[in-house]
Amino acid sequence: MNWQQKITAAAERIRPHVQQTPVLQTRGFGLPYPVELKLEHMQHTGSFKARGAFNTLLSQEVPAAGLVAASGGNHGAAAAYAAHQLGHKARIYVPEMAGPAKISLIERTGADLQVVPGAYANALEQAQAYEQETGAMQVHAYDAPATVAGQGTCLAEWQAQGLAADTLLIAVGGGGLIGGAMAWFQGARKIVAVEPETSCALNAALAARQPVDVDVSGVAANALGAKRIGSICFELAAAQGIDSLTVPDSAITEAQTALWRERRILVEPAGATALAALMCGAYRPAPGERVAVLICGGNIAPDPLG
Repeated sequence: MNWQQKITAAAERIRPHVQQTPVLQTRGFGLPYPVELKLEHMQHTGSFKARGAFNTLLSQEVPAAGLVAASGGNHGAAAAYAAHQLGHKARIYVPEMAGPAKISLIERTGADLQVVPGAYANALEQAQAYEQETGAMQVHAYDAPATVAGQGTCLAEWQAQGLAADTLLIAVGGGGLIGGAMAWFQGARKIVAVEPETSCALNAALAARQPVDVDVSGVAANALGAKRIGSICFELAAAQGIDSLTVPDSAITEAQTALWRERRILVEPAGATALAALMCGAYRPAPGERVAVLICGGNIAPDPLG
């Protein structure tokens, strides 16, 4: 089964369990051209991650031990939510840097939450140890075919909604979402990977021609802070030769502020990272080039409503 068939099957599988998120055609943000936004921060638990979580749980037999997941926050919330909706036990490991808003979101699902010192990589180590000890199903945040196919349903949905853009800008952490985009479009649209300067696993991997470890920090690290890019994403990106660029934290926070002030769209830094590339000039469209931005996450910290 090829990637597009996998994504089409995933879309049918998860349809009763996920939101179809809206698309907004808009001008503003100091840009002289219109931008199309896919508002995936309006998905269950505030990010696209629910798609991959539901596809994983619905396409495999879940053992009696339930599932285990490591996460910077958004994936853990999605996996916990999907497990709760489908009646499975869930243990979620998150690093302290996930922050109180995302930790509280996971707690509300009723999952067994374990907060560990360090970064995402430390949480993943403990999740893998728990998997070996109990036989629980590991729901990987980004580097598993079922996860990538699930995230790809976001792009298939967007295309069905009339996506007209020539170029899509997508923020990258571990690579599940942009991996799904590359898997779905197969080069039919230009895809631009956008990462923070201080959390840029894909950019570093493409420069080194292989996945490498990177240091992780900055305003979006709790969502885009993968220490090493996923192998699925890297292989697709290397094969398709996609554009990869980085933006400073200051540009990310400016885009986050602009989304709120101009369109009352409240997102976390990761959700504003792709737009930041347009606003700061890191990506400059050619004359007449139609651009679109995927708004990927809305779990802002602290939670503005407590």
